[in-house]
Amino acid sequence: MENVLSIAGLIIIGVLLFELIIFFHEGGHFLTAKKSGIKVNEFALGMGPKIFSFTKGETTYSLRLLPIGGYCAMEGEDEDSDNPRAFNNAKIWKRMIVIIAGAVMNMILGIILMFSIVVQQPAYSSLTVDEFQVNSWSANSGLQKGDKIVKLNNYDIWNSRDLSFAIGTMKVQEVDGHLLKIYKEDCTNELTVLYQNLTNDEKINLDETQLEGLYNVIKDSCQKINQAETKENAYKIMSDAYTQMNNQIGISNFTLPEIKEKDTRQRYVTDITVIRNTEQIVLKDVDFFTYLNPEKETPSVAIDFYVEPIEKNFASVITETFGQTVSVIRMTWASLAGLVTGQFGIQDVSGPVGITTAISQVASAGLEQSFLAAVNNIILVMVIITINLGIVNMLPFPALDGGRFVLLLIEGIFRKPIPRKVESYINTAGLVILLLFMLLVSVKDIWQLFGG
Repeated sequence: MENVLSIAGLIIIGVLLFELIIFFHEGGHFLTAKKSGIKVNEFALGMGPKIFSFTKGETTYSLRLLPIGGYCAMEGEDEDSDNPRAFNNAKIWKRMIVIIAGAVMNMILGIILMFSIVVQQPAYSSLTVDEFQVNSWSANSGLQKGDKIVKLNNYDIWNSRDLSFAIGTMKVQEVDGHLLKIYKEDCTNELTVLYQNLTNDEKINLDETQLEGLYNVIKDSCQKINQAETKENAYKIMSDAYTQMNNQIGISNFTLPEIKEKDTRQRYVTDITVIRNTEQIVLKDVDFFTYLNPEKETPSVAIDFYVEPIEKNFASVITETFGQTVSVIRMTWASLAGLVTGQFGIQDVSGPVGITTAISQVASAGLEQSFLAAVNNIILVMVIITINLGIVNMLPFPALDGGRFVLLLIEGIFRKPIPRKVESYINTAGLVILLLFMLLVSVKDIWQLFGG
């Protein structure tokens, strides 16, 4: 019952946050229109039938049934009007400000929501490598403690969110399975699997001293394997580690595994630019930890190192807030560019159904920690949504704010407004294309939702 109430509460919070995004966007148009002297006929939150409304002055304020949008209906926005305070009769620079105000408010909301997440964190992540996991593949590929990562997968890294995005958008590759580093990765994996099996075996009662001893053997041996110059040397180090662990706990019912080589292996591999001892160097073909996702039976990538922390203070809170917001903006632009260049496809685009699914997934994952963690996960998704909404709305495409802005630029250049009929045809055509695209994305989301 408690879990049901938590989920219901999270759904309400998600809907309210989404409506907050719409409120800020349309509120930007509303406030600048009012300040510019443009008449606003209605300010609506939501779409569809009215739940309730009231009129104050010349504007009707309404709340509508479907929480999927909203609008700021200005006099003379979509049709010619003789009213001197109509949108079409306002000076062109005022109309430009009104058009871009929605996107600007989306960015401001993104900063506010990001701050609400950042300010809760006890410390922040730098880009300087501090320590590796015992079986780190990236360490085996040349990354070292003290390296500051500045570029990865051809993506400039400014903060930890950039790093996560760059790693998360890497594509798995088929690589030569006979490489020395692949062999060494298999050796370190065998040692860590053995350690996990020993520590998880209920028949073996290991005290803290024994556990620490086994871990130290694993750690030291993996470091030596990473430095091995031949496969034979790597295997011998692994063999010695087995012997040491056996001697420590007095169990001999496990055998030394054979490292089976394959012609090809799947790896997430990329070039990394780092600053090492004040010198900028490029590390070629660095492997990241690649594992098989048991649910999808597809390879996934994981970060196999830790970075130095950044102390929390007033300056770092402000820096992280703006820095991470800028990172989300860069992620959005990079994703749009990826769609144009073919790096991403229709399967990587989500509509309302996909977004709802994503929110439910991050909320469920957060609930495994706490209710607050689930709320923060939802807020982070809303940061991405509000920034995406702001950027996509300003694309120079008909029916979007950006398309309207381009028409105003043309009007300003030629000092003559585009005929209303032509503008209507352009915007209608753009709207039809957008609706068809959203229909296609929604069908894809529903297909994926039901296991297609």
